[in-house]
Amino acid sequence: MDNLIVVNIAEQRLQLFTDDTVAMDVAIASAKNGVGEQVGSECTPRGQHQVRAMIGGDAQTNAVFAGRRNTGEIYSPDLRRAFPDRDWILTRILWLSGLEPGKNRLGAVDTMRRYIYIHGCPDEDEMGVPDSHGCVKMRNTDVIKLFSAVTPGTRVFIGENGLFDD
Repeated sequence: MDNLIVVNIAEQRLQLFTDDTVAMDVAIASAKNGVGEQVGSECTPRGQHQVRAMIGGDAQTNAVFAGRRNTGEIYSPDLRRAFPDRDWILTRILWLSGLEPGKNRLGAVDTMRRYIYIHGCPDEDEMGVPDSHGCVKMRNTDVIKLFSAVTPGTRVFIGENGLFDD
């Protein structure tokens, strides 16, 4: 069974294709700074990627991650009020690695070294509106479903208008 994850920036959607059939189609939130590959840009990188690592498979819904480690905290609105400036990475992490040298791999454009993930976020975060620090944010229930359907090495395409649009 071949899987492909496609992130459409214009539509703020993520689709999971399994054997050329849409198995999942959900709203996401990409970077509020738009698309781009440069280190420090807080933009969502375009192009061909793969899931390099999957983190949090045993974590409960709303588990908080910092530096790819489960902090032991469970997200709540009270926790958000206590730490209003935190970048909330919750539940599961699919850490991406670029596959295109000079575009999203190696040097100042390396997706993996930029710590770009597909991850869960607080339920009150709006989907369908760019709002992340470069990552692709999803509802926790959606990221759990995606996490259980893919494996490391699953291909990911991030495009401004859909599949292979460059």
